[in-house]
Amino acid sequence: MRVDQVIPSLASRDAIGVHAVTLTRALRAAGVDSDIFYGTCTPDMAEIGRPVGTLGRHTRDRYLLYQASIGSPVFDTLMTRDEPKLVNYHNITPTELIAPWEPAVAYETSLGRAQLARLASRTVLAVADSHFNELELLDAGYPKTAVVPLLIDMTRAGPSPDPAVTARLAAEKEAGGVDLLFVGKISPHKAPHDLVKVLSIYRRVFDPRARLRLVGSPLGEHYGPALAAFVHELGLDDAVEVTGSVGPSVLEAYFRAADVFVCASEHEGFCVPIVEAMGHGVPVVAYGVAAVPETVGDAGLVLPTKDPLRFATAVHRAVTDEVLGSRLSEAARRRVETFALETSTARFVELVREATGG
Repeated sequence: MRVDQVIPSLASRDAIGVHAVTLTRALRAAGVDSDIFYGTCTPDMAEIGRPVGTLGRHTRDRYLLYQASIGSPVFDTLMTRDEPKLVNYHNITPTELIAPWEPAVAYETSLGRAQLARLASRTVLAVADSHFNELELLDAGYPKTAVVPLLIDMTRAGPSPDPAVTARLAAEKEAGGVDLLFVGKISPHKAPHDLVKVLSIYRRVFDPRARLRLVGSPLGEHYGPALAAFVHELGLDDAVEVTGSVGPSVLEAYFRAADVFVCASEHEGFCVPIVEAMGHGVPVVAYGVAAVPETVGDAGLVLPTKDPLRFATAVHRAVTDEVLGSRLSEAARRRVETFALETSTARFVELVREATGG
């Protein structure tokens, strides 16, 4: 028996790509033959998978597991295949949150949701990485679903931090000021512009030297320049850093330097960086929509509003209230254990073997 994965894009700095590689290795270790077939890939991942065009003939002892996160022409290839299907759903951002800024990306998300619905009747099992995402699968008509967190080690520190970045962040810290951190796509639906508003209020009310680090790559061509213009208009050029895409050691440096992790996103299907922040012992303050309350649990401050003053006040409490900080730290330690890689991997493999009779 084989369980081969089909993925629109295989990238090394992408959570879904890392998840897919981990799953393939786990299936092989459990005695299930498995390869990854991609639509596109980053150069460093080319040897880990194969182009989807090399799937070859239909085979009776093979299942195809589709990693669903965006609309893709890879889906059309998948639907021509007779093999039974499995789906792993990572959520697709609602089109209306992206369309005003990046219509081309919005088309892909709209297509992705349509493709997800078409696949329901041909799927023997659909696995979501959160209960929030599972509800979307049920609404789309999937007959059998389950929940397993992403197969990524989110619960502890990563590689050694980059020395140069660590030294720079430490020097800036010596000058005073709280460091607010967000990690994720610089995208309108992630709403880093709302975090800029929070920083502006925070500097006026609590800490005039506070800084905001936005770590992530831009989505499309239009939102990033608009965000930079907004930062400049508020006079925060020296207080807001937008890093672009960074490697693991640089990301580790930012997590270790952070005083608080902040998230004002309008939509999250899981939000890996929140768990990574908790794994690093960084308190979390987040807007409580979509899957965010489920991911955070009782291990952070989850807010019902993005009002900048209320958000800034919550951030101030998170970094100054020692009793609250101790409680959040202990809750975070317990919370990250529920996302343990070994446990999630074993559960995913068990579900696949049950669904395929392996």
